[in-house]
Amino acid sequence: MKVLKVFIPGLCLLAGLASCKEEVAHQPQASAYPMLTLTTENRTLSTTYSTVLEGRQYVEVRPQVSGFITDVLVKEGASVKKGETLFIIDTIPYAATYEQAKAAVATAEAQEATSKLTLEGQEELYEENVISDFALQTARNSYLSAKAALAQARAQEISAANNLSFAKVTSPVTGVAGMTSIRVGTLVSASMTSPLITVTDNSQMYAYFSLTEMEALSLIRKYGSIEKTIKSYPEVSLILSDGSEYGIKGRIDAISGIVENSVVRVRAVFDNPSGLLINGASATISIPSVKENCIVIPQEATFEIQDKIYAYKVVDGKATSVMITVFDINNGKEYIVESGLSAGDVIVATGAGLLREGTYVTDAAKVQQAPADESENNAAGEKEGE
Repeated sequence: MKVLKVFIPGLCLLAGLASCKEEVAHQPQASAYPMLTLTTENRTLSTTYSTVLEGRQYVEVRPQVSGFITDVLVKEGASVKKGETLFIIDTIPYAATYEQAKAAVATAEAQEATSKLTLEGQEELYEENVISDFALQTARNSYLSAKAALAQARAQEISAANNLSFAKVTSPVTGVAGMTSIRVGTLVSASMTSPLITVTDNSQMYAYFSLTEMEALSLIRKYGSIEKTIKSYPEVSLILSDGSEYGIKGRIDAISGIVENSVVRVRAVFDNPSGLLINGASATISIPSVKENCIVIPQEATFEIQDKIYAYKVVDGKATSVMITVFDINNGKEYIVESGLSAGDVIVATGAGLLREGTYVTDAAKVQQAPADESENNAAGEKEGE
């Protein structure tokens, strides 16, 4: 009996060890992947739109009369003021026409005065029954004709004066002159297809861009009207063609009330005191927006199947795929999750495209930490042994 009491516990111990080894052998080995516990955060995003800059005023200066250019007073690229003379067209024929018109007015005034005196005399004679109704009416008609001739002569005088003034081509706005091929001796006319020169007011620059019909509808529905939508827009930034950001913020000041080719035109305005912005330059509008309490995940944590995006959520130690909808941040690195995941969920942070459904996974950070802890314990044991 004593022998049995000695050997039975040993047999039980051997049986237990064999059972444990069998369980370990059947348990699948977990793969180590970086994991991420999801939390919410506020994220400032930016939406960009391509644009071409336009000066507040861009005016094509054209001649209103024909003739040879006798003087070019504008310097290409120079600043000009409103009313400043840029070109002079030969004034001699227009001055002569103006003098003729003035003479015609003087003649018409004399004829009108004579007709008036004649009419007054005829009216006196008619009252004394000296002349007939016909004679009186004829005098009246002559006076009316003289008055009409005077009005016509005065109109021609005004036209001649205008043509003479148009021989001096002036700038209609204050701004910067463009380039011109017009030189002294060039024959110009009002029917020219190309302008003499352009003048641009660049003190403020307009940046036009387009919203899709759906974007515009969403904004107007959110804020209630176009006017309220304009007021709700934050200050916008301008990214120049060299990638640098313009130092002055702009503002949205106009939204078109018309849909053209499925888009709605929007205008941003930027002050340009230094003249850095040039009419016709290409740039990018950047509009900031804040998403509150959103979940942000790396793009490496997702994979795509038939245009649908998935992520692996860790459930009971296994990688379980879940379909998600995302908002692209446009930084090439992250997504904002709009549905499919919640704060507190644990997901595989990288390498999702290499995983299979149901794979046992463990946190790579904990795996790396375990050997370090074990080394520290071994070192402490050796120190105690000494």
